Amino acid sequence: MKPVIKVALTAVAYFATFILGAASGAIHPACYAYVGALLPLLFAFPYLYACSLIRGFGAAAVLNGFILVLFLVSGEADTGYVVITLMLTALSEILRRAFGYDTAKGIRVSFIPFAFSFFAYTSHWWTDTDGSLAAAVAEMPQGYDQQMLPIIENIPALIIVLVLTVPVAILSMRGAQRVLKK
Repeated sequence: MKPVIKVALTAVAYFATFILGAASGAIHPACYAYVGALLPLLFAFPYLYACSLIRGFGAAAVLNGFILVLFLVSGEADTGYVVITLMLTALSEILRRAFGYDTAKGIRVSFIPFAFSFFAYTSHWWTDTDGSLAAAVAEMPQGYDQQMLPIIENIPALIIVLVLTVPVAILSMRGAQRVLKK
């Protein structure tokens, strides 16, 4: 199979993990808000595979760029998402270059900012709370917005989840490297 097709399929797999994360909101708003801390368990596989296919600049850019384009076309991308995604992607690419494109350390370190990518998508809850609550009234079951509010207002829980994402990302990448090595 051609490398371009492999990269495209990897981007589609990465997109599927995003959809899975977004769909978790159907269970409860807390799932949508905090699932980003667990998604690195899945993100690590397409990221590692993309890094093995793209030996220089581009693994994070291709994966996040694919989702960014899809979200822009579908109207799912707000300014906060775009800015945060671009920042996380750039930081991932810079770190991978600084620590070595083909080194385990370069991939591991660059994965840490990349692991926060889903939080860029959910950031609208905190950057546009009124708009997010209004969208919940229009799109979700009755009362969903009232379930969202305590989650949005619980900033300490958000901080804990964001901090927790770092060790999850580190462990996820190490696990993915072991699994894919076999």
